[in-house]
Amino acid sequence: MSPPAARPRHRRRVPAAVVRTGAALALVVGACIGGVAATTLFPTSVDTLNYGATLRLSADPTDLGTIQSPTVFGDIHLDFAGPVSGPGVIANVQVKEHITDLLARPNISISSLQPGPLELERAARDAAIGLALRFAAGALTVTLLAVGAYAAWARQRPRASRVLIAAACWLVACAVTFASIGFGYRPERLDRFTTTGILGAVQRNADLLAGVETRAEQTTPYLKNLLALSAALQDKYSPQVLGKPVAARLLLVSDIHGANQYPLMKTIIAQEQVSAVIDSGDLVNFGTLAEAQASGVLGGIRSLGVPYIFVKGNHDARSAADTEVLRALAKIPNVVLLEPDQDSYTVQSIGGIRIAGFNDPRWFGDDNRDNAQKQKAPAARFAEAMADVAPPDVLVAHEPGAVDAIDQPSGIKVHGHLHTDQLDGNTIGVGTFTGGGAFSHFLQAAKGEELTGQPSAFDIAAFGEDCHLNSLTRYQFRNVIEGRPAYDDVTLINGTRIESELPPVPTPISTPGSKAPPEPRTCSADQEPTTERVAAPLP
Repeated sequence: MSPPAARPRHRRRVPAAVVRTGAALALVVGACIGGVAATTLFPTSVDTLNYGATLRLSADPTDLGTIQSPTVFGDIHLDFAGPVSGPGVIANVQVKEHITDLLARPNISISSLQPGPLELERAARDAAIGLALRFAAGALTVTLLAVGAYAAWARQRPRASRVLIAAACWLVACAVTFASIGFGYRPERLDRFTTTGILGAVQRNADLLAGVETRAEQTTPYLKNLLALSAALQDKYSPQVLGKPVAARLLLVSDIHGANQYPLMKTIIAQEQVSAVIDSGDLVNFGTLAEAQASGVLGGIRSLGVPYIFVKGNHDARSAADTEVLRALAKIPNVVLLEPDQDSYTVQSIGGIRIAGFNDPRWFGDDNRDNAQKQKAPAARFAEAMADVAPPDVLVAHEPGAVDAIDQPSGIKVHGHLHTDQLDGNTIGVGTFTGGGAFSHFLQAAKGEELTGQPSAFDIAAFGEDCHLNSLTRYQFRNVIEGRPAYDDVTLINGTRIESELPPVPTPISTPGSKAPPEPRTCSADQEPTTERVAAPLP
């Protein structure tokens, strides 16, 4: 007797209503993602008189219910609490260039630069319309693609019922998104307002950034007393070698960053009998001439009365080819650009001391990667140009990687960029003269601690009549911007500890017919400044 036949198994079929509901939900989610993606690919731009912004929606679920505005100074976060959380909004705000011209005008107030209620209302309306149109177009594109893909898979023309369902899904996606934004982002539902970075510092200490130049002038008497005390101590306790005649006294500064503290610098020049100023770059913050004009630093440089020797830093241009700030500096009579253009370098002689250097190839907004590697090509080009001339006594560049790429055992190498004073062999890292300027002055303090500023620093390099470094005096003080200057320290360093590898002095040779040995170099404060142009090699 044969065994009974096995009963066929029946798979439990998912109800068609569940399938259709799941497909519709998936289509709604896909349409929402497509709409958000469209706002990212084609962001909405809105404008007020002084400001502009580009807006997009965020696909990140963690951004739900937030409006964010990332800036180079820090981020602004607005968190909204409500029954419905809309997709996150990312707003990139730009300040229009003409605002720096407005800031330069007398009696201008910050409140007059703020957009008025009608401006904000119009900008908000334009932003809402722009985001809605882009979202709707993106969601519709995804919906049509989904319908077309299903029809191709099923090998049949789209049914009218399915087209209607797809249209309903598109409408639901738009309605849910617009409603969540409209109801979620209301002023009364703002739960938290957070600022990070420098913006947080400004928000907590808004009064500290006003009147920087005035406070610098008020600090002048304090600085005079500090310099006088330092000079008295040096006269009493410095070694005999430091008392030799001085051929040139060079003030080393760096990283001004748009803070007009030139009244302080002028005081230092007068009190210390400075022959010239060497600035190793970052005169401004954002690479614009308008900022330099509005902050008054160009007039401050003009007022110093001594040569102002300059190399470009990574904040002194907006692109690799931008020379706007350099061209403006070149028009100031006492400014000496060590790399005025792509075709030449300048060797400036002050009291017989030869000074040369090259610009930073970077710019504001550069990707900030492999910085030392980026310095090698301009350093090699500078070294090739200087191969047939006497090496400088002072080599100047902005970044430490730039001077490190030059093999120069004698003389000194000067750089800035790090906002802190350093000393490594004959390489002198100059601190920031202005404490980093108003925008980057404040250091991040631990939670609950008082906000502190970066110290201000400058160095004075004194060269003797043998053309070698006699001494390096390093000054550091803080809290000029805060209006309560505090003394840190003054350090006096014997120049032979820094410029230790001196070239040998030629020994006379008395063989018949031989040429007379070259005379040892001599430098003197009586020597007039000279300028020598050296051609740069072809790229």
